Amino acid sequence: MCRLLGVVSRKTAPLGELLADDIIPFLALASEHGDGWGVASLTPDGAVASVKEPAAGTSDRLQDTLVVATTDAALLHLRMATPGLALRPGNTHPFGDTQVAFAHNGDFSPASCLDDVIGDDLLVGAEGDTDSERFYLAVRRRIDEGAEPPKAILDTAADIQALATRFASLNCLLLTPAALYAYTAHDPYSDVIRRRGADFFALNYRRGADSVVIASTGWPQGAPLWSTLPEGHVLEIRRHDLSTVVYA
Repeated sequence: MCRLLGVVSRKTAPLGELLADDIIPFLALASEHGDGWGVASLTPDGAVASVKEPAAGTSDRLQDTLVVATTDAALLHLRMATPGLALRPGNTHPFGDTQVAFAHNGDFSPASCLDDVIGDDLLVGAEGDTDSERFYLAVRRRIDEGAEPPKAILDTAADIQALATRFASLNCLLLTPAALYAYTAHDPYSDVIRRRGADFFALNYRRGADSVVIASTGWPQGAPLWSTLPEGHVLEIRRHDLSTVVYA
């Protein structure tokens, strides 16, 4: 399983500064989730820029990225690889390009259950062989065909739950030039929940005067500062004014 962290801010600043209250406890989780890290952020011209590495989040390259990535919106991912999936750049999150970035926490099988939704033209360009990348490609297919990001995420998650033989979690973050989106859904009877507890897959968000942060669990995130995203819902954090909308 993996860990997710995202931020949208009123100001543009180095990413480490935007996440000053959360970056240290988040990166501490790399001691367990140490199979890769990735950062996607919006550049001053509104493009999505991504950096990722199949290495632990203690890497000097990640520390450098937190200093040099000056942005007002970003997502971060720490990977714990599913057994059998290689540790290589193509399997490291986020997935995407200059228009969108996507990171997933969880797993489902078979990964091929989404292939008919994705289509051969997108599948041929896949970087790796993870179920997470197929989740992204199915969302991307819908966005490219005109769906708004919340609907694209919700419809793809519904496909997975209908077609997969099993899933643990479908938690994900999606970054576009307009907004950051977060989705949460998990199987309450999965082995992960039995081992880690009912709140392991919760996504919590914190509204401040100048930023909104969304995060996986792993450090104190109690009320009233933090709110929990309801199961099966998408949170949209709009970049232009920090307004938030929850979709079901």
